[in-house]
Amino acid sequence: MSTPTSTLKSTLAAALTGSAALALSACAPEADTSDTAMTEESAATEAAAAGTIVEVAQGDEGFSTLVAAVTAAGLGETLSGEGPFTVFAPTNDAFAKIDAATLTELTTNDTETLGAILTYHVVEGAVDAATLVGAIEEAGDAGFTVTTVGGGTLTASLVEGAVVLTDANGGTSTVIATDVEASNGLVHVVDTVLMP
Repeated sequence: MSTPTSTLKSTLAAALTGSAALALSACAPEADTSDTAMTEESAATEAAAAGTIVEVAQGDEGFSTLVAAVTAAGLGETLSGEGPFTVFAPTNDAFAKIDAATLTELTTNDTETLGAILTYHVVEGAVDAATLVGAIEEAGDAGFTVTTVGGGTLTASLVEGAVVLTDANGGTSTVIATDVEASNGLVHVVDTVLMP
C-alpha cells in the first residue's frame, strides 16, 4: 500500500473522525505551534502510556461488551501481545444489534465461533485511517480487500466520505472513529459487528 501525503492524511482523518474530533478538540489544550512535529520517541511513549488494545478498551465503558466477549473467547492475552494490530472495535451499541439469545449463546457456549467473529475484526500491522483511505482510493470502485488475522477478508470502501467495511455475508459496518492509539497498535471504532 502506498502512503498518502500528509495533507491528504490530515484531511481524510478529520473527515472520518467527524464530531468526535470536535468534541475532543474542545477539551484539549491549545497546541503549541512552535513544536511542529512529535518525535518518534515521544509518540512511542504516548502509545505506551495508553496501554495495550485490551487496556484501552477496558478503559472505555462503551466497549464493555467487547471486553467481555474478548475475555469469554480467551483472546485477552493475544490482543495484549506485542502486535502491532489494527482492531475494528464494535461498540456496545454494535453488539446490541445481535439478538440477545444469540449473543448469550456465543459468550457462554459457543466461544469458538465468538473467537472467529472477534478475530475477523483484527488485522496485522498498525493501519491508520489515512493509509486505509489511500488504499481504498487506489483500489477504485471494487474496494480494498483487507485480510484479517482469522484468515477472512473484508472489503473496505468509501461511502459519502466514511469508510464502510463489508463482511463475507454482505453485511456492512461504518467506521465511526479512527486512530485510537494503543501500545501495540491502533483501534478504529465500528458501529456494527462484522460476521465471517
